[in-house]
Amino acid sequence: MTLTLLLLFGAGLVLGVPVAVCLGLSSAITILIHDLPLNVLAQRSVNALDSTPLLAVPLFIFAATLLSATGVTNHLFELMRMIVGRLRGGVAQVNVLVSLVFSGMSGAALADIGALGGIQIKMMSEQGYSKRFAAGITIAAATIGPIFPPSIPLIIFATAAETSAVRALLAGVVPALVVTVALMIQIAVMARLRDLPRDTVRPSAAAFARKFTISLPALLAPVLMIAGLLSGYFGPTEVAGVIVAYSVLIGIVVYRTLTPRRFFTAAVETVEATANILFVVATAALFAWVLTIGRVPALAGEWLLGVSSDPLVLLLILNVVLLVAGMFLESIAAILIIAPIVAPTMLLAGVPPEQLGVVFVLNLMIGLLTPPIGMSLYMVSVITKMDFSEVVRGVLPFYIPLFVALAVVTLFPGLSTWLPELIMN
Repeated sequence: MTLTLLLLFGAGLVLGVPVAVCLGLSSAITILIHDLPLNVLAQRSVNALDSTPLLAVPLFIFAATLLSATGVTNHLFELMRMIVGRLRGGVAQVNVLVSLVFSGMSGAALADIGALGGIQIKMMSEQGYSKRFAAGITIAAATIGPIFPPSIPLIIFATAAETSAVRALLAGVVPALVVTVALMIQIAVMARLRDLPRDTVRPSAAAFARKFTISLPALLAPVLMIAGLLSGYFGPTEVAGVIVAYSVLIGIVVYRTLTPRRFFTAAVETVEATANILFVVATAALFAWVLTIGRVPALAGEWLLGVSSDPLVLLLILNVVLLVAGMFLESIAAILIIAPIVAPTMLLAGVPPEQLGVVFVLNLMIGLLTPPIGMSLYMVSVITKMDFSEVVRGVLPFYIPLFVALAVVTLFPGLSTWLPELIMN
């Protein structure tokens, strides 16, 4: 049964069939061939979507599209230029910092690239950076978004692994800062070696104060979200709803740029993005059920524990598996397929669920910028009209800080568990 499923799934991928369709079609054909009950097709798919934490996904996407529609990304970019732009390689540092701030609104790598990529790469090119370098740092910085709250992949992981979504989101704060610092150190080293340019902006104190005042409402969005989670009164879904209301409020009252047409466009984009994600969730749940019937999770658990019961060794094995999977599978599909298989064994061996979620997501985000199916690479290639191979060359130096950050998060579980333990206990 398992062999049939995997062969059908692999054949679909080779033929270029979308991942969600591959998951559902291979599961349905396997169920038919092996005479399993057909009502499972509807039951498992619908039950996978009947989840309160998953309600946060469309709400966070809606909040990000609303904020992007108000034009706050331009204000954030200009503010960060004023703060660090005069450093050598300053605009590249701005790229990373804006990705960190915007990640507190979007929660997805491709959303960050879509909202910021064109602006950032154009600005860096105008400042004298090579287009290859600009594309590389833009892609690498987008890995911060899916780790820092509100992280859509972490919410999906918590749902798949049946762990606390609030703790999973809080666990991403410190590791996201680790990734940010690692990228900024890499830029500083490259700035000295390559004599990268300084920014041309020379703001006065009055101009900085004015830009900060304009940007403050947008900067308060992630603060409001994290404060809501820390308070204990709101879960991810409630916080997401508050952020949507806040985004509408500042878009209409403060920035006065959120017109009915832009609101409608943001709603349509949200529906499209949500449909794509939840289609994967539904079909992956069906795929995971067939694997469970084939005893794949049990066999995988026995094999892993047969290799070692040391949590660190198991995490290192998982890193290799996820890095390879991330090269070929869309990140949410990979989480929904792999997490139910390995999470029970990992948790039984003593791996903290918070650390496990961060390791999962960070590995798969690195997969987004790894050929042959690195979606971030293709997206930037389309935005910049650069050759795909040029984009890959641009991102190569930034594998170093990302793998360093992954090693640090893997070796030191406290980075992921400290904040959830501090707040929730």
